[in-house]
Amino acid sequence: MNKSTIQNQAPGKPAKESDKLLKRPTNKETKRIFVAATRMNDGKTTTCLGLFASLLTRFSRVGFIKPIGQRFLKVEGQDIDEDSFLLDSIYNVSTPISAMSPIAIEGKFTRRYLDDPQKGLDNIVHGICTAFDRAAWEKDCILIEGTGHAGVGSVFDLSNAQVAKLLDAKVVIVAEGGIGRPIDEIALNKALFDKEGLEVVGAILNKVEAGKVEVVREYAGKGLERLGIPLLGILPNKKVLSSPNLSQIAKEINGTWLNGQLHGMKQRITRVVIGAMTAKHIIDYLSAGTLIITPGDREDILLWAIASSGLAREKSITGIILTDDLRPHSKILEMLSETDIPVITVEKDSYEVASKINQMTVKTEPQDLDKIPVIKEMIINNVDVSKIIEGF
Repeated sequence: MNKSTIQNQAPGKPAKESDKLLKRPTNKETKRIFVAATRMNDGKTTTCLGLFASLLTRFSRVGFIKPIGQRFLKVEGQDIDEDSFLLDSIYNVSTPISAMSPIAIEGKFTRRYLDDPQKGLDNIVHGICTAFDRAAWEKDCILIEGTGHAGVGSVFDLSNAQVAKLLDAKVVIVAEGGIGRPIDEIALNKALFDKEGLEVVGAILNKVEAGKVEVVREYAGKGLERLGIPLLGILPNKKVLSSPNLSQIAKEINGTWLNGQLHGMKQRITRVVIGAMTAKHIIDYLSAGTLIITPGDREDILLWAIASSGLAREKSITGIILTDDLRPHSKILEMLSETDIPVITVEKDSYEVASKINQMTVKTEPQDLDKIPVIKEMIINNVDVSKIIEGF
């Protein structure tokens, strides 16, 4: 965007639609696709992780960029989107990480933009275009991950739909599985892409229960066909992808480790039980993948867990959270230290802890080595990647 265009606008007003995209990436050769979603946490990042692996089986040089990120961490002093860092950690993309994550929307970003939208838009567009040219350099194709639904970013005059237009990319939409709701949401998002003159090459439905896959495939497929959108695939719900590990739980509840941290941090929780019953009844729940939440003075339950860990051939329990800021007797703690049972203590009560765990959004992290093969296999087996490549 040239400076004269900006100076001729009325002060305080955003750039006109026709002016926003005067600045474009110079790269016109690299094949590209924009992966959007209908909402946050619909599985867009999971799809990108698996799709990237699938593209590597067909192209020798695959690039990645998430132009605008809202969740970020510090990497070499820069704010880098978590998803860009995750994908680079797994695949070691031969691109500077700053080019894979050019714009980080931190707390005061929007307020600064609205104070001076003319300067702000020019800086964002320049940053995205420069980064895209770097991320796409010498690549056969590049995967572009959006942020949230198609309208996210409208507050600073660059929605996901407008970013896709800026980068001259066709679109794949990811939505959570079902029939009525995802079709409604896909139609709403498609309207924004249509407004920008962009083609939606297909949709992927995620987190579909195993017993409903064929019904969803038939009827969601019919509904999407009426919108002119091919159904590219259905991803089954995989428990491992939504199950947190103990390290994530400890962070979520602000807990303190009492025992077994080294052994238990990566252990994945598939079942949560509140220890409100007597110890003789809770023994039925002592199995791998189970997390027990109980007040810290329930020493009878701790003794059962300790005894079970000594007798069982297989892991008897994955973890215990002691609530209400109550700690067991020192003799019990001494006995626990002789086991590898992961134990975390927290100030909150059992109900509050269970509620926070139940409401957790479980993101894939670089250390989740058990998840990555599942994600790769899920995309390869369930998504028509050939149709996406045709969309390039």
